[in-house]
Amino acid sequence: MKIIGCDLHAAQQALAILDCDTGEVVEHTLRHEGTSVRDFYASLGTPATVALEATGTTTWFLTLLEELGIRYVVGHPAAVRKAETRHQKHDRRDAALLMRLTAEGRFPAIWLPGNELRDMRALLLHRHQWVRMRTRVRNGLKTIARDAGGRQQSGWSAAGQRWLAAVPLARFAADRRTALLTLHQALNAEIERLDVQIAACADARSGTRLLMTHPGVGPITALATDVFLGDPNRFASGKALASYIGVIPREYSTGGRQRLGQLTKQGNPFLRFLWCEAGLQAARRDGELRRFFGRKVTQKGVAKAHVAVARKLGIRLWIMLRDQIDYQEFCRRAQLRPQERRASAGMPEVNDGPQGVTD
Repeated sequence: MKIIGCDLHAAQQALAILDCDTGEVVEHTLRHEGTSVRDFYASLGTPATVALEATGTTTWFLTLLEELGIRYVVGHPAAVRKAETRHQKHDRRDAALLMRLTAEGRFPAIWLPGNELRDMRALLLHRHQWVRMRTRVRNGLKTIARDAGGRQQSGWSAAGQRWLAAVPLARFAADRRTALLTLHQALNAEIERLDVQIAACADARSGTRLLMTHPGVGPITALATDVFLGDPNRFASGKALASYIGVIPREYSTGGRQRLGQLTKQGNPFLRFLWCEAGLQAARRDGELRRFFGRKVTQKGVAKAHVAVARKLGIRLWIMLRDQIDYQEFCRRAQLRPQERRASAGMPEVNDGPQGVTD
């Protein structure tokens, strides 16, 4: 049995290899040239565990280890760094630290999605990039329409585009209008194609279909919640989920006095964005969320109310995913057990329609 601490970089990796049978430690620098990485790990011979930190360049390496049948663990970089007390950092020390933490059973391993989940995550993020590009194009069309005097024209609706295409403009403004309208049509076609793929993925996943039964939640939000959360049982409570996504306030409390700040935003920004967007739609269709949003607007203002609704909606979706229930069953369970507090944020109360209980 071998334990390998791997400090991975784009062009090379520093290795610290511990032979558990003999106690021998070997340090090695492996260049990423040709098939050298595959050849090295394929020639290990004995069972091995590779420990490395989570970085943006690990995907290809983890895929290679899976193909070779080699076990690996990925650690949280900040937690790994806390285990080192010396103020010296270089690749060999980092690899040795990863090896030592794994051998001592103190390695701060994190959960990782499988290849299928990673592929669907990439699909959702790819669509989001196209939507952001379309938004910039629409803003440009809206500016041209406003400068031409069409203050009531949207610039990207069918009527607005017909009006904008016919309005007389200066030479370069007309060229810009033509280019943006053409680009807008191309972006719409590509986004529609991606929407079809996402809808097919959503229909193929049982958990996503359950999430889509919630009012205001479509295939994009449902699929993103399913694939970005992964195993819902890894969250102990709704508060743990909210902390993971980054929809809890920063806290600076001491001496019995509590001080709360802005959102931590330490989670996935894409999922947080989708929950905020879907929360507004759900608040229009769900009675409890509508009343909750109204109370928070009065207490905290519109901006904080948006985040509060997003948090409540996200915890609702997590409960539905964890228990494998649809929206109707979600409401029925709360009416049967209105006093239960376990993971009950957003659960409906009895005799008052879909009501919520804070977690």
